[in-house]
Amino acid sequence: MPGPGPEGYDAGPFVPEKADLRRLREAAAGCRGCPLYRDATQTVFGTGEASARVVLVGEQPGDQEDRQGEPFVGPAGGVLKRALAEAGIDPAEAYVTNAVKHFKFERQERGKRRIHKTPGLREISACKPWLASELRLIDPEVVVALGATAGKSLLGPSFRVTQQRGVPLLLPAPDGTGEGDESEGAGALVATIHPSAVLRADAAARAEAYAGLVSDLGVAARLLRG
Repeated sequence: MPGPGPEGYDAGPFVPEKADLRRLREAAAGCRGCPLYRDATQTVFGTGEASARVVLVGEQPGDQEDRQGEPFVGPAGGVLKRALAEAGIDPAEAYVTNAVKHFKFERQERGKRRIHKTPGLREISACKPWLASELRLIDPEVVVALGATAGKSLLGPSFRVTQQRGVPLLLPAPDGTGEGDESEGAGALVATIHPSAVLRADAAARAEAYAGLVSDLGVAARLLRG
């Protein structure tokens, strides 16, 4: 097995060079770049076409995503698809992925239910080579960071979704060496809440949370329209 092993917290040695999305997806299935692979059912890689103009980056797979092997197929995915359509972005034309490719969870005491746990910075950093490879291949015009984990993966640990959401930001270079150069046609980044935040909101706040998500996605839609 290549690489420093799960204790090294680095997926880089598992990422093949000069690979297309199909090859990346195949290689990711065997990633042991951090300990999350031990308990997860499988790696959940991104889905969509390499020609996608917009990439949607979530946090990590949820319970349903972990079982089905596809991102955003659970309840949060339903919220996202509806919000995208209302904002003017065709969900079928987007590439959808997560900052972390394995499901991090803990089991509910005396039950089989798996409770989501937020990935830590070590896990976000370990998995970043996969996301960087996806972005490098797709070279999207716009990236949407869905929630704090996605934002931290793309913009660093100081990112705060409450402070930086809904405004166009310059997309950093995929290799993490710094921001892209606008003169070279670097893409834009728009941050917003994760769709699961809408589901977690109480009844009184849910409509406002959803409207905010649609509004932020509308910023991305306007960028795509030029």
